[in-house]
Amino acid sequence: MTAPPAPHLDPSELGTRAYWDSAYTTERANFASNADDEGTVWFSDAGAEERVLSYLEDLAGKGQLYKGDEEDEEQGTEKRILTRFLDLGTGNGHLLFALREDGWRGEMVGVDYSAQSVTLAMEILARKDAVCSSDMRFCEWDILTSPPGTWLPAGGFDVVLDKGTFDAICLSQEKDAQGRRICEGYRERVVPLVKKGGRFLITSCNWTAEELKGWFEGGGEESGLTYEGAVKYPSFTFGGKTGSSVCTLCFRRM
Repeated sequence: MTAPPAPHLDPSELGTRAYWDSAYTTERANFASNADDEGTVWFSDAGAEERVLSYLEDLAGKGQLYKGDEEDEEQGTEKRILTRFLDLGTGNGHLLFALREDGWRGEMVGVDYSAQSVTLAMEILARKDAVCSSDMRFCEWDILTSPPGTWLPAGGFDVVLDKGTFDAICLSQEKDAQGRRICEGYRERVVPLVKKGGRFLITSCNWTAEELKGWFEGGGEESGLTYEGAVKYPSFTFGGKTGSSVCTLCFRRM
């Protein structure tokens, strides 16, 4: 058994399903009493969601991703040309809703191992207008223990998103059948979800950019990810070192 690419994080309750079920049960209650309260927006202090949207917009502007527009729909353009998104650990689905509101019209799927999370996302979806809710769904799924469902398109998704999910998995003390901390098996489960030539965008507050490269870069021809770029965040300098509290990296499937 090989060593992990970086020292493991100390286990925390944030790495347990019970914690997230409880958190999303509370968010469901809040949403039921106030429809404007859709719950947590991850890494909002760093403006991560807006920065990820801007990064994807730049890729669309270069013709590397395709948002689609109303004219395409009127002409019956096939959906396969639209960028398809998978959100791992979707929570309340906020990132997918933001993508739709930003004009992305392709298929969107959000998955989470917390049943309460998925129920909350579906409750919010039910209140969205037809344009936002079109071709969007949420499914309960544990990436580390279950095979993908029928929601996985042939060949995979154009863009797979992770906004703190790997962080949470790294805080779990659970081990897999090989005796590894379960975070060590995450990359091998993610890669088949990404279309060949597609992208995996991961946002973390627990790992540096170099550490994330250690966790995700590399692999063989069929299972490899290669670093493509990073989302820019304001940086700070402390103790002679420069960094930021949140980082988002983009990897491309070979």
